[in-house]
Amino acid sequence: MKNALRDRSSRRQLLRLLGLSGTAALLGLRPGSAAAEPPPETTRIRLHDAPIACFAPSYVAGELLGAEGFTDIQFVKTPLAEGPDRALAEGKVDFIMNDPPGHLMSLNTGAPIVILAGIHSGCWELFGNESVRSLRDLKGKKVAAPQKSSRKEFVAAMVASVGLDPERDIVWVGHEPEESMRLFAQGKIDAFMGFAPEPQELRARGIGHVVLNTMTDRPWSQYFCCMAATNRAFLTRYPVATKRALRAMVKAVELCIDDPERAARIMVDRGVSTKYEYVLQAVREIGYRNWRIFDAEDTVRFWALRLREAGVIGLSPKNVVAQNTDWRFINEIKRELKA
Repeated sequence: MKNALRDRSSRRQLLRLLGLSGTAALLGLRPGSAAAEPPPETTRIRLHDAPIACFAPSYVAGELLGAEGFTDIQFVKTPLAEGPDRALAEGKVDFIMNDPPGHLMSLNTGAPIVILAGIHSGCWELFGNESVRSLRDLKGKKVAAPQKSSRKEFVAAMVASVGLDPERDIVWVGHEPEESMRLFAQGKIDAFMGFAPEPQELRARGIGHVVLNTMTDRPWSQYFCCMAATNRAFLTRYPVATKRALRAMVKAVELCIDDPERAARIMVDRGVSTKYEYVLQAVREIGYRNWRIFDAEDTVRFWALRLREAGVIGLSPKNVVAQNTDWRFINEIKRELKA
């Protein structure tokens, strides 16, 4: 009870800081503690434009970055096959959200990426047909492995945790995500790892059943499934801008909690999706509140261990934490927002 009261008190303080009292207040957001800081070293910020519902804070942040001193706010769309981390590593964007396996696979190739904070949990759900009731049931089954995504790695880590060999025991079927979901609906593959708002659509259509939900099933539910990151060169050159961009992202997370309708509408208006109801349901279900609760460093260590055990990466979890994370900014922001 005391924790709940503290949580509500912290949220009231944060909402006062945000000055949110409708759309006009949102767009005219008071900068709060930003006023006491130097201005950003650059007024341009490039965010990755990815049509994924759980990336809602990135799009909402686009409405808030002006209060942090940015005047040139760009959303950069890249080919689906590239993904957020590749765009970040190549300097096409400055700030991204992505899942821990996506970050870690890029770091495994030497990408100059620094993970800054955990954003939320619970956007992945593994769906199976009638022959798949548990992770062990995936042995010998056809599992969707959409090309150039981290879905395969998510499933690989999960099946390895129950003693299966991801390469020998699973029949991976590679297609784009939309085609993979269609094949699953047709019964041509046995399991599909859904990424919001796909699970919402599958449930609405009565296709398959949930085998594992990262929002509720341990140990996966105890860690972030999406984390913010920046390019090392951007961080080194623009530390104030990095903190300000991250603060806008965190405030955007709070808006997703308190006004999911607004967040979903922003995404639809930007063309991320035409399915407002599915996006809204995803925003309401995703664990945005956990940015204040979960430990980002534990998440990086957990996923680095799981992916190493599955043979996906060769990185040392200890080295990843030491060399490719920077928690200074999120810790400062938590203190400022009393989170």
